[in-house]
Amino acid sequence: MTDLFYDAAPNATRVAPPLAPPRQYPASKPAKVYLFGTCVVDLFFPDAGMDAIHLLEREGIAASYPQGQTCCGQPAWTSGYSEQARDVARAQLALFEEDWPVVVPSGSCAGMFREHYVEVFKDEPALRAKAQALAERTYELAEFLLHVCKVNLQDRGAPAKVALHTSCSARREMNTHLHGRALLAQLANVERVEHGHESECCGFGGTFSVRMPDISGAMVQDKTRQLVDSGADQIISADCGCLMNINGSLEKQRAALRGQHLASFLWQRTGGGQ
Repeated sequence: MTDLFYDAAPNATRVAPPLAPPRQYPASKPAKVYLFGTCVVDLFFPDAGMDAIHLLEREGIAASYPQGQTCCGQPAWTSGYSEQARDVARAQLALFEEDWPVVVPSGSCAGMFREHYVEVFKDEPALRAKAQALAERTYELAEFLLHVCKVNLQDRGAPAKVALHTSCSARREMNTHLHGRALLAQLANVERVEHGHESECCGFGGTFSVRMPDISGAMVQDKTRQLVDSGADQIISADCGCLMNINGSLEKQRAALRGQHLASFLWQRTGGGQ
């Protein structure tokens, strides 16, 4: 998987794949939002969830965190367990009764809400309408900071080189690589370095890494080799599943490089916690 694909015909022209269509964004910031923290953030990267809240609060936005939230249902859905995914999704739909934006610090989980819940409930008209309404007010965190909050970040950190990794599904469905790049570009002392195979999957893919461990392991080795060779001091990503896989591989290889969630990186670089 790359940024470009080929037509099947010999000597075909190289063509860029279509990007997700642009959204219409609110003219002003809301007073309140829901934060859907994701199960991976909750279990493995709680600091990223807290830092996402800190970033929102600094913009004058109150973040509500419904305690009943669990998984978005994506692992079951992409594995073909439609009924189980529907049960999980039904529970999440019930959490967001107020008409507030739903901000998600994970492009893949935000994509499940925005791109797949309508299909999950295609045979249940009432829930399908509710899923459509949720899709229209769901934002990935970087997207929300950039286009709704219109943040102007002031870098207070030392010079650093970073490599940005974006979940492949979030990249396809919501252009989150563009949002991440734009936020990092606001940081005066941060240089974003390119790395090979940037658009390729890290090999995590939810249950894919469990069902196809040899293929997954080979994919993450390819990914981490390119990240190490990029000369970056740090890896930044807005998807904790990818971070968990990439960091695990780097640790196994005894490499010094590590990844951090974009929310934590932005909060620390702009003086958060000082």
